[in-house]
Amino acid sequence: MEGGAYGAGKAGGAFDPYTLVRQPHTILRVVSWLFSIVVFGSIVNEGYLNSASEEEEFCIYNRNPNACSYGVTVGVLAFLTCLLYLALDVYFPQISSVKDRKKAVLSDIGVSAFWAFLWFVGFCFLANQWQVSKPKDNPLNEGTDAARAAIAFSFFSIFTWSMTAALAVQRFKDLSFQEEYSTLFPTSAQP
Repeated sequence: MEGGAYGAGKAGGAFDPYTLVRQPHTILRVVSWLFSIVVFGSIVNEGYLNSASEEEEFCIYNRNPNACSYGVTVGVLAFLTCLLYLALDVYFPQISSVKDRKKAVLSDIGVSAFWAFLWFVGFCFLANQWQVSKPKDNPLNEGTDAARAAIAFSFFSIFTWSMTAALAVQRFKDLSFQEEYSTLFPTSAQP
């Protein structure tokens, strides 16, 4: 690491996209972003079915509209959250204050852990509703691959968001160490 508090030595420097793309938390955010697109895209595209005997569409997950709504809502909000934190990752090297960096990393820890929990709930909810779905509601098996994809990528999202939270905890430890080091050895006392 080059001097400063987790990159603070570069504060005010030029933006380096190559460095940004190589960082593990950035890679995980992009993967989480893609997973959220798959989840809400699958449900929006093929998560609702029509029946010849009924005029209204119904959710493929046990005819439970809450299951489809939850999957779409969590997917869209996770998509937006990933974009927000990708923007923060771009701006992070420009933050020179260790306290402001700590606030950004603490919010990353909290938000990532919260999204891991929401994806866990979503995976359990969608898997349960898929398990109790009746074959007579979908005799042609329309949209079953999309429904399974939404469940699978909800499961994968648990791990990507959990790993993002774990990386943010490591970043927080690095910042805390740097703050303590700066307090013990102020720059004026260094040769």
